[in-house]
This record gives sequence, structure tokens and C-alpha cells, in this order.
Amino acid sequence: MSLLDPPRSRSLPDRLTGPAARLSRSWEVLLLGIAVLIFVANTQASPYFLDPWNLSDATFNFTEKAMIAFAMALLIIAGEIDLSVAGIIALASTAMGWALQFGLGTPGLVMIGLAVGLACGAVNGALVTRLGLPSIVVTIGTMSLFRGISYIVLGDQAFNGYPDSFAWLGRGYVVWVISFELVLFALFALIYGIVLHRTNFGRHVVTIGNNPTAARFAGIRVERVKMVLFLLTGLMSGIAAVCLTARLGSTRPSIASAWELEVVTMVVLGGVSILGGSGSIPGVVLAALVMGMVTFGLGLLNVPGIVMSIFIGALLIGVIAIPRLVARIRGR
Repeated sequence: MSLLDPPRSRSLPDRLTGPAARLSRSWEVLLLGIAVLIFVANTQASPYFLDPWNLSDATFNFTEKAMIAFAMALLIIAGEIDLSVAGIIALASTAMGWALQFGLGTPGLVMIGLAVGLACGAVNGALVTRLGLPSIVVTIGTMSLFRGISYIVLGDQAFNGYPDSFAWLGRGYVVWVISFELVLFALFALIYGIVLHRTNFGRHVVTIGNNPTAARFAGIRVERVKMVLFLLTGLMSGIAAVCLTARLGSTRPSIASAWELEVVTMVVLGGVSILGGSGSIPGVVLAALVMGMVTFGLGLLNVPGIVMSIFIGALLIGVIAIPRLVARIRGR
């Protein structure tokens, strides 16, 4: 090679560019390692952690939030967000409690919870897709609206007396220590994983998140896809409302308070870009496990709830800020 020949680009060894190497550097592998470390730390911190029934109880710390997080992940990947999910839970739970006073049975209560969730999702979706309003502004408004209606209906009262068949949806076990909620969590993780990673709809969601203008030129009905995503988020909030209300056995207007923060943290911790365009369902599943084990471990150590809230807030800031700091350092 002469000195006038252009320099040849160096090729990295296969061991640094192969699938195994890329997998080892993935966010999901990092989360898996963190989950293992937290699990080991919890076993050392409390002798009761490894009890099968305690581990089963630990799943209730994340299953309901994670079911919402699956739909929220798709919505954020598409470049939108829904901060009203906790308000939807409050309104759906209030509607179920109100219907209970008229003697409605378990099937009717479940249908009302899901219908209210869908209706709230439709309101959010219509305001964003039909009127072109920013989703963060819309859902901050509906967050207060939905919970405010619950406070108007209930005040400082509570609805109680749910039937045992309804309570089983939140407290029942399918096999041994495997709860019904955990089965739902696994089922929805599988469904949303297939939808995002194996279907045209999932590819459309990612394309919209990366460049909505290019998506429109490609023939993707952007507004329709976003409307479906808001409906899914509302529906999953309704399902979470059914499970949470059944598990608590009562309805109060303060139910699921501040859950929107935890759901968004779960999604972002799972590797979903807050700016949209990328993310994975396996990452959200691992993030749910991490957050569930952390909160359950802190609970076993009698750590106050306010400390857990501080941890969740700091975690959300960290998972958003750290990747950007790393990117800037690499750029320099």
C-alpha cells in the first residue's frame, strides 16, 4: 500500500461485534445483573425474604403497575405520555364502588372498571390526536379531573363490602404461591412483547417515535396508532384498578396515589427512551422486578414510605440523566 492510498478502516474483531458481545452490553443484561444483586442483598438483609409466601407477596408491589407500564412503554416509544393513569384508577375504582351499592356482581364490576378505563383513554386520545394538544399537558389536566371526580363522589368516605369472588381477582392464587395477578402480568408481558417486537403495529409505533413526519409519508396513520395506544393505556389502567380494588377490598379517592411517577420510572428504567423511538418490553419486565424487589426489601426493613418516594424520584432523575452524561463524556 502506497502513502497516497486512502487509509483503510479498522474492523473490530468478531468477538467485539458479534451478537453475544452486543447482548453483554445491552441495558437488559445490566438490569438483570442489578436484579440479581438486589435479590442477594435482600436475602442478607432479612431472613424472611426467601420465604415462598413472602416472595409471592413481593410480586404485588409491581404487577399492577407493570401492567400499566407495558402500555405506557408503547405510548412513550411513540413520542407521547399519559400522566393520568393513577387518576383513571381512582375514577374506575369509584365507579365500581358506586355500582356495588346497587348490588352489581363481580362480572358487572369488572366490566365497569374496564369501560371507565377505556373511556378515560378515549378522552385523552381524542384531545391529543383530534385537537393536536400536547399529551403531557392534556394528561396533567385529566389526572386532576379524574381524581377530582372521585373526591367529589366519595369525599372522605369509602366503598366497602366487595364480594369474595371479586376479591379473588386481587388476592387469589392460581397454583400454590402463583397469584392470579402474577399470571396476568406474565400474560400481558408476552402479549405486549409480541405486539412491539413481532408485528407491523409495533414497527409503526417505533417509526412514529423516531419521525412522525416520515411515518405519515410512509402511509402510517399516525393519529390512529396514537389513539389506539391511549385506549390501551386506559384499558390497562382499568385492569389495574380492578386488581388493586379487589386486593385492598375498598375504594377511596386517594387510591393509587402517585402511581404515575412509579409507572413512568418503571418504563424509563426499562430502557425506553423518554424522547421516544426505542425501548423493549423485556427491559420493562426487568425494571418491574428491580423496583418490586427494592420496595419489598425496604418494607421488610421497616423503611418509611417517604424514603421509598425519595428513592423513586431519585431513580427517575438518574435513569434519564446518566445516559446523557455518559454520551457527553464519550463525545468529548
